[in-house]
Amino acid sequence: MQRRRLIAVAAALVVACACSPQNDGGPSGGSAASPSESGSAGGVRRAVEAYVQALNSRSVSGLVSVGGVKDEEWSRQEAGQILSERGGRGFTVKDVQTQQDMGPDVASVRLSAEDKSGKPLRETFTAVREKKAWHLVVFTNQPDGRGKEPSSTDKPSS
Repeated sequence: MQRRRLIAVAAALVVACACSPQNDGGPSGGSAASPSESGSAGGVRRAVEAYVQALNSRSVSGLVSVGGVKDEEWSRQEAGQILSERGGRGFTVKDVQTQQDMGPDVASVRLSAEDKSGKPLRETFTAVREKKAWHLVVFTNQPDGRGKEPSSTDKPSS
């Protein structure tokens, strides 16, 4: 699990570095805004709430949407894994803490929730804003599109 989080943070930093900075000036004024669209922490909170709603309803497409990834076989498989572990438990959000400490388009998020039986859920995410919409980095097995294997973190054998 620790490795997945490290990969998620690294992916978020790569995305943040690859994107040119946007001068947003605040929340968007469009009338067809997505639930996670905003220039403030409110947009991040809406993305977290959409994540919890996707878990509760066991929605693969909801997870794909909040994750900001393409709807492809790999993302549907990973969403299925996430839902098999945490889906359908009737979570209620208790607290969301957001800290934009990595620039205006990347935030650290801590979620505290509780399921119907009182069992807690605590998760830490990286949230990334792309094209004014906030997405949570919940998918860690994204293909790189180049057909290369990811680098190993194993110690070399000699």
